[in-house]
Amino acid sequence: MECMTLKSIFKHMFNFGLVGLLSMPAMAEIIVKDGFVRAMPPSAPNTAAYFTLENHGPATELVAVETDIAKEAQLHTLLTENDIVKMRQVEGFDLPSHGTLVLGEQGDHVMLLGLASPLAEGNLVTLLLKFKDGQTLEIKLPVAKAGNAQADEHHHHHH
Repeated sequence: MECMTLKSIFKHMFNFGLVGLLSMPAMAEIIVKDGFVRAMPPSAPNTAAYFTLENHGPATELVAVETDIAKEAQLHTLLTENDIVKMRQVEGFDLPSHGTLVLGEQGDHVMLLGLASPLAEGNLVTLLLKFKDGQTLEIKLPVAKAGNAQADEHHHHHH
């Protein structure tokens, strides 16, 4: 009996050690700052992901996103033509050296098309970001209602 508990203690210690090694920022030239996946009504087939990437390495380009929660993830930008805002799929987003790429509600974003199942607020969505230089970055974003970042600014009206 004692042997088992000792064994499991060592196993846990080993697992913790491994997790510590994996989270070392050896390759972490690109980090995700914050972001969310928009919570949509259960009937909605699509949603969007918004996040900010910080690049601490050489310039690269975000060229693809993969996820298990949707049939397809596409990089989209918003263009205004004749006062009409249109969404257009793009090949990639530049991520300048020591710069920031902001994917937000007012511009560039990732569309998640053909959701496998409805996303509930508070769910975590895993996205695999792929870069032109071969780097990949797995990020986890919470599902949240749109504009949570701006929500704080509206609260000061309530007494």
